[in-house]
Order: sequence, then C-alpha cells, then structure tokens
Amino acid sequence: ARSALDQVMSQVGLPSENIGHWVYWKFVEEPDFGPGSPVHTVFILGMFKFEDKNMRDSCLELGKWISVCSALRLLLEVNPNDDRVGPLVAAMLSSDSSKAVNWRIPPMFHFQEYPPGICILPMRSRTAKPFHTTNLVIMARVNAGEDIECSAFIASGDALIVDPGCCSKFHAELEDIVAALPRKLVVFITHHHYDHVDGLSVIQKCNPDALLLAHENTMSRIGKDAWTSGSAKISDCDEICIGGERLRVIFAPGHTDGHVALLHVSTNSLVVGDHCVGQGSAVLDVTSGGNMKDYFQTTYRFLELSPHVLIPMHGRINFWPKRMLCGYLKHRRDRERSILNAIESGAQTLFDIVVKSYSDVDAKLWLYASSNVRVHVDHLAYQGKLPKGFSLETYLCSFDAFFSKMGVQNPQREG
Repeated sequence: ARSALDQVMSQVGLPSENIGHWVYWKFVEEPDFGPGSPVHTVFILGMFKFEDKNMRDSCLELGKWISVCSALRLLLEVNPNDDRVGPLVAAMLSSDSSKAVNWRIPPMFHFQEYPPGICILPMRSRTAKPFHTTNLVIMARVNAGEDIECSAFIASGDALIVDPGCCSKFHAELEDIVAALPRKLVVFITHHHYDHVDGLSVIQKCNPDALLLAHENTMSRIGKDAWTSGSAKISDCDEICIGGERLRVIFAPGHTDGHVALLHVSTNSLVVGDHCVGQGSAVLDVTSGGNMKDYFQTTYRFLELSPHVLIPMHGRINFWPKRMLCGYLKHRRDRERSILNAIESGAQTLFDIVVKSYSDVDAKLWLYASSNVRVHVDHLAYQGKLPKGFSLETYLCSFDAFFSKMGVQNPQREG
C-alpha cells in the first residue's frame, strides 16, 4: 500500500515524505462492461502533512476543490458547459446523494450508478462480439410514489427499465430485479433486436401491470405474442415522468428505422441505445430499415443536444460525447470514401467491394462488414455519387453469391 501511495505522490509531483496518516475507505468494483477487463478502484482517506506552506499551496493548486453540495449540483442539475463530475467522485458521494436508489439490486451483480439515481447493470445477452452483455438501465427514485401532474406525459411511473435484453440463463436474476422495483413500472425499448428484448417475458410474468414503450416500427417487430400487457407507441419529443424525473424521447433512426434514445433532462444524460457503443461503432441493420442517411442525421441531432454523458447499451458510458460523435462522423465518411474508391477501381459485386474496402479486417468479420457496405452504397446512390459505369442491378444480384461464400442465407430471403 505504501508503494502505491508513493507512486501516486510521484505522479502529482509531491515528495513521498508528505504522506500523512492514510486509511482504507472502500473498494469499488467496476461492472463487467467488456470487452476488456473491469477496472476496480480502492478509495483511501488521509491527510497530507506539510511543513512548508508553499508546498501546501502548490498541492491545493493541483486540482479544483469543491464542496460536496457543489459536486452534487454538478451531477444532478446539469447546465450547458458545466464542469463534469466523473463516476469515481460520484461513487464517493453516493451516500450523500438525495437521489440515491431506494431499492436493492441482487448482491451478485455489480452495477454503476451514474449519474446518481440511474443504474447501469451489464447482463449477459445474445449480442455480437466484441461485447457479451447488454446494459440494463434502471431508474427508481427516492421520491417515487409522490403525486405529480402527469397530464403532459405520455407515460409515468415509479420505476423505469430500459432494454431488458439478458439471455435466458439470467432470467432468474432479472426476475429478482423486477421484484425489487416499485410496481408502477415503465419498460422502454430502444429497438427490437433480441439482445434488447429477450427479457420482456420475465417482466410481464413478474409485473403484468408494467407498461411497454417503443416506437411503432419497433413494436411491430416485437410482435403481440412477446408482450400482451399494456403498451404505448412513442414518438420524438414525447416525455415520460419517472418518480418526478423528466425524460424525453429522441427519435434516433439509423441503426434501425425504429430506433429511439432517451434523454434524462435534469442531468442531460443521453441513453443512446445502439447508436453509440463503448468500443468501435455499431453495425446498421439494413434488414430493419437501418440506413446511413438517418445515421448521419441522428449523429448531428445528438451533437445539437450536447449531452453531458452518453449511456450506450454495450460497453462503458462515455464522458466525451462530442469527441465520440465527431469521431463517428469521420469514421463513416472515411469508410464511405474507401467504398467509393473500391467501386471506382472496378469492384462491381458485394463480395468484391467488401474485400477491397475491408482488406485490413479479419475475413471472419466480413459478414458484418457487408451490412455497412450495403448502407454506404445506398447512401452513395442517394447522393448521386456512384460512377456511371457501376451497375446497381449487377450489385444487387450479387448478394446471394456473397452470403453463399459466407456460409449463410441471404437475410432478406429468410422467412
């Protein structure tokens, strides 16, 4: 422990002889967001000892020192361009927060509460690599159950669950979570993929009064058999009230044509579904209306919202939204340019375009890459950028041959 303290002191530019009395406070385990290993944190409380006043003053200048009340305000009442308080500080303040959750998550789970009152709990799901979990987002406030004016909201409740997508092996754990929540429960679905809806049957079994919210395109793909309880179709700018907290629906097509995000207004935290992911970028589902035109427009819309934090359904939360979103725009433009270069150099079939534009990618991933190629070619056609010598008919007729080489059936022919 002493050597670790010495290392910390060295990194902040202070001599080790300034270490005073230090004691262990608590150990915080990061949830297994994947794809890398979780990072755990030990909190130590202590005092520096300074014989030299100048040394003490220089220590105080190392960072911004604020009160607990000020830190909580920065977490819970976010204004544009406010300083950002990270999850480690939030973990330190959890016992001081008036927004702390008033229900107990089963002890076998590690979750992250950020901002206070919003819990992010990764659960094993049938998702695509490199991820192996889908983040279950949960809200249940201390002030749940208070009488509030609900006429302006499309739905209201005392608790919220977003994207219950865990696989069947973890349905018992999901059942425990639902049983611990207040009965007036709202279930919000960002889109219909099975790694976001596989747990719906569990919620319906445990709480038949729960209300399901989804875009109409998502609702039609979920199907009536998957959810027979109450439901409502949502649209852009609809608002939901959970325990006195206001959340706003953001229509966010691109990944699918029914994809939606959810903005927690007071903290300016944006639950982004699969538009953003903790590592890399998401594949657009061309078989479910996913397209690049919508993807670009949604990304620009997110930038206009200027969220304080992005909460994806796969991987860690992101504290630099503008950097991530601008990075996505650059990545997609660069990829589209490489696809256009492949076409201009003579590639006519889906297979040839994938091979040339994804030559640096493992061939095992070409099946996923083909979905991106298809939405980029569609976007190039929409913009009128395809060269005159490129035959869309030849290209479209090449799909079956591509999927045959990949050892799968053309998904647009299934069923």
